[in-house]
Amino acid sequence: MQALYVYVIVGAVLAGFVQGLSGFAFGLVAMSVWAWTLEPQLAAVLALFGALTGQVIAAITVRRAFDKSLLWPFVLGGLVGVPFGVWLLPHLDLVVFKVCLGTLLVLWCPAMLMSQHLPKITFGGRVADGIVGTIGGAMAGIGGFSGTIPTLWCTLRGFQRDTQRAVIQNFNLSMLMVAFTIHLFSGSIVPSMVPLLGLVALAVAVPVLLGARLYIGISETAFRKIVLSLLTASGIAMLASAVPALMLRS
Repeated sequence: MQALYVYVIVGAVLAGFVQGLSGFAFGLVAMSVWAWTLEPQLAAVLALFGALTGQVIAAITVRRAFDKSLLWPFVLGGLVGVPFGVWLLPHLDLVVFKVCLGTLLVLWCPAMLMSQHLPKITFGGRVADGIVGTIGGAMAGIGGFSGTIPTLWCTLRGFQRDTQRAVIQNFNLSMLMVAFTIHLFSGSIVPSMVPLLGLVALAVAVPVLLGARLYIGISETAFRKIVLSLLTASGIAMLASAVPALMLRS
């Protein structure tokens, strides 16, 4: 049991710092640690709660004005996606899911990182933003991964650092609150999880603040590199935990 607590704390501390710095990626970082020891359902709930806690703290600490016209398509689409993600979680093969998502991140993000001039997507408008929001909402229900695809999309859209941070921060906060509420009322959060949820909340608090403080001092270019590097590292960690499990099946 003590080893379990250690793994939970380590995952929450690392993920909290990354989330405070980048505005997303709690679920990706935490799951890369917890996937080795925690049951998938428990890891998903803890990742969701930790991401929500971190977003609340970061929203208070790093406030950024945002354009509501940019945000609402993501949120509207996300509200459609969250219930689907919550429903899908018990039926989803998390190993296959992590292999697919990890492969996407490992192939796409380094290419963007090495490019001197990122391709800027201008087509699709608000409809495309809403579709991306739906995907993010579904991934919030699956395990708190709400920010991954929308962050990648905002980077391709060419959003400025503070604009991207504001959109992702408010989108994540909205989706994670809805997803956690649905999980709570659906009965997937049982009393035995409460001590671990409290442990995650305590472990996240300081690292999120430290990450948010570091964010304030970084440049536009550095922020882009950090975001893409984190997405790449998260993809590698996902593949490292999922590929061996997939190979054992065969």
